[in-house]
Amino acid sequence: MKTQDLMQRWWSNKAVAPNLCAYRTVSARDASVSPLPSWTPEGLALALEARGISQLWSHQREAADAARAGRNVCLVTPTASGKTLAYNLPILKAIADDPGARALYLFPTKALAQDQYHEFLRLAEAAGIPAKVHTFDGDTPSAARAAVKEHGNAVMTNPDMLHSGILPHHATWMKLFSNLRYVVIDEVHSYRGVFGSHLANVLRRLKRIAAFHGSKPVFILCSATIGNPAELAAGLIDDDVVLVDKNGSPSGLRHVLLYNPPIVNRELGLRGSTITHARRLAMDALEAGLSSIVFAGSRLKVELLLKYLREEAEKRGLPPAWVQSYRGGYLPDRRRAIEKGIREGAIRCVVTTNALELGIDIGSLDLSLVVGYPGTQAGLWQQWGRAGRRLSDSLSVLVGSSAATDQFMLGNPDFLLGRRPELALIDPDNPYILMDHLKCAAFELPFHDGSRFGPHQVQETSDMLELLRRGGLLHHSGGRFTWTSDVFPAASVSLRNIPGENFVVIDQDREKIVAEVDFVSAHTVLHEGAIHNVEGEQYLVKRLDYPGRKAYVERSVTDYYTDAETHVEVKLLSREDEGPALRGHGEASVTERVVGYKKIRFYSNENVGYGEVNLPELTMHTTTTWLQPPADLLATLPCTPDLVMDTLRGLTRVLKAMASLRLMCDLRDLGSTVVDHHELPDLATSPDQFSPAMYFYDWRPGGVGLSPRLWTLFPEVLEDACTLIADCPCAEGCPSCIGAGAGGAGPQRKELSLTLGRLLGQRLEHRP
Repeated sequence: MKTQDLMQRWWSNKAVAPNLCAYRTVSARDASVSPLPSWTPEGLALALEARGISQLWSHQREAADAARAGRNVCLVTPTASGKTLAYNLPILKAIADDPGARALYLFPTKALAQDQYHEFLRLAEAAGIPAKVHTFDGDTPSAARAAVKEHGNAVMTNPDMLHSGILPHHATWMKLFSNLRYVVIDEVHSYRGVFGSHLANVLRRLKRIAAFHGSKPVFILCSATIGNPAELAAGLIDDDVVLVDKNGSPSGLRHVLLYNPPIVNRELGLRGSTITHARRLAMDALEAGLSSIVFAGSRLKVELLLKYLREEAEKRGLPPAWVQSYRGGYLPDRRRAIEKGIREGAIRCVVTTNALELGIDIGSLDLSLVVGYPGTQAGLWQQWGRAGRRLSDSLSVLVGSSAATDQFMLGNPDFLLGRRPELALIDPDNPYILMDHLKCAAFELPFHDGSRFGPHQVQETSDMLELLRRGGLLHHSGGRFTWTSDVFPAASVSLRNIPGENFVVIDQDREKIVAEVDFVSAHTVLHEGAIHNVEGEQYLVKRLDYPGRKAYVERSVTDYYTDAETHVEVKLLSREDEGPALRGHGEASVTERVVGYKKIRFYSNENVGYGEVNLPELTMHTTTTWLQPPADLLATLPCTPDLVMDTLRGLTRVLKAMASLRLMCDLRDLGSTVVDHHELPDLATSPDQFSPAMYFYDWRPGGVGLSPRLWTLFPEVLEDACTLIADCPCAEGCPSCIGAGAGGAGPQRKELSLTLGRLLGQRLEHRP
């Protein structure tokens, strides 16, 4: 009853109740069970019975039987529905029958691999099955690597290590590849976009090497709910799959609440801080005795919420240690300690990024509070799914921000809660990605004349190999292509397309590493003068050793935090549609640089200072699409070029938000900017002519196919954008539609954005 007591407290609170804009329930679900398979080893059956498991959920049995029968499986059920047992059963059976059998497990993170390692080890030992299980990643000591290769029945790794540490050295992994029975790929929904496109090619290489060594493994892929699980799974492994998506596990009643902070500035349409309101709701849950997880999105929000919650807990007489944070950048030992504390109840509230969205075992929680729409419906339900006991009620809350996507969702709860989950898209044949992995494959094994790579036909494969030969990377003789370059190709191919290495954060007074930050994020959070937060403690960045990838910090107590500002430039390289026209798409070079940072006071969010940043630019080659208002249309608008640019920035903001919904992608997968001079010569613009354009580009090197699709969807996206602007109750433009105006344009700017959007939509109706 604790969950319902908390909701009753909110509904009776005059400061909270008006903000609860929607309430839904997800009914409790009874279990659907099946007996253990007759092929289950006796020791394993006894071990499961000792855990209180005498029968399986129906989806576990269906998936295990299909895998045992040699069929590729895609298992799609919610968080905490027992997917692990579904794939461990047939693998342990194979090892019990043949101690030489091997299985390879792929997890997207090291933390998840470690969690699954312990689960497999406990079950194998309890069953009396002599299975040797090992993790293999960057943290594996050199002395232990030979034992993993020689004796590992089950090897748990991640795609990055498979790509660069295992496949290129397959000759030393002969026992694994010659006896490979199963490949488990968990959290498949996380392999989309560029990461998924890379993984599909890594798996093409894996299958090629396995065939060379005489094995053909069965693939078992597991995913949270997405719109096209079978399509994604089949695309990743280039083969058919059996879809198992009828969940047989029981669940309690789930209460779903949508919370919209109140408007605090009606003229500007500004709403209350999501951080402030999330703090109130999380503290109420802590006082009510509920265990909760708070997904705050960014590292900065995680650290701010941690600071605010601990201070508030102390004021209310609760132990601040009940509240902890969890995010990427924490050292492994610290992450393990936090996970254990959540499971054992020593930690009552954990504030996290999406790092705990995946299936790491943190036990059962009562409340999942998501601060800001995470970008996809699948991601939202995955985060909400971290709370919920099988027989108890649970509570899922979304605290919306002023962002256009959030307000659209909160204003249309049936669209959010009732629509089909997003599609997970990959493009394995992206030429940049494909050619990189073809190089890696040629390094690993020669290509014989008549060979194929993945689904590509013989002639296609031969043409691609010939390009590499002309580039001096391959040599062709004796009917085969062999690698001749001194370059180790896998070393220069990042599956996540993030250049460089991580930065380490060093407390210079204690001479101790306190955190680790990825290469791209370091530009915005580790510049000199930045306040870097780690577990609620503030560190001032004193010196950044950019070439050495080290940031030297010292502890600091300030009343502010820092927020970096970036500038983006787009240089158009080519177009692929038949122009000139109102819209187009092609290839572009996108350059981002950090130009400065603001100092923002805690709680009040007041800007109390500014600093400059001097760091190298980040440049990528990607795909883009654009809308260019014709000169005659712009001439009808009663405004100056400066106001036109400001109007286009507002319209671009709404178009990007609506495009993310139409494309069913994360808002962060798309970049956007407005330029005042469209550079393609075939548009016949002179250097002095005012010819602005709105650019939308894939925020990944090489692109993942979003921009070309948006090119075809512009009419629908423009219609959505105009509807959102017209329906927004603000007078002058606000964060929920076109954003705050520049130069005091006010109502004119909002009206111009709507007018321009409608005019562009009318023009598109009459153009190809």
